Amino acid sequence: MPLYLFSYYKPNTSTIFLFLFTFFLLILYNERQAAYLRNALFDQGYLDEQFLQLEDLQDETNPHFVEEVVKLFYTDSKKHPRDFEKLDKIMHQFKGSSTSIGAKKVKKECTQFQEYCNVGNVEGCIREFQEVKQEHAASRGSLSIIFRSFTLCILQEKLVKSLT
Repeated sequence: MPLYLFSYYKPNTSTIFLFLFTFFLLILYNERQAAYLRNALFDQGYLDEQFLQLEDLQDETNPHFVEEVVKLFYTDSKKHPRDFEKLDKIMHQFKGSSTSIGAKKVKKECTQFQEYCNVGNVEGCIREFQEVKQEHAASRGSLSIIFRSFTLCILQEKLVKSLT
């Protein structure tokens, strides 16, 4: 027995078709919007080809693989020490993690930070650390929007499949 939104309303075939067609258009729009946002991150230099390699590892058995890896990166990156000796070591690890998810701008700022540390430029380190945090926050915000869009698309597709 089909599920109806209201028990007193029994939609006819054309109403159901119109609803499914409209829902399909919404899915298509969300997929395009998410793809546009993703491409914009590449165009703006936030992501590089490593992110594409992560996407290649994602499949139907784990449709949120990339999102999980990126969330793990952002969770781990919240832990930052206050002294420069430890910070340089952590920044090296952070640069490697940024590289592994394709966070191009974060990686660039980490490299710059390390260069300032290597020459003993404390002011440059402080300034660059702020840049690292800023790029980190910007890429995190942008990627979370993309992941929400893709998750919405997956949920909408599952709903359409369950209705047909």
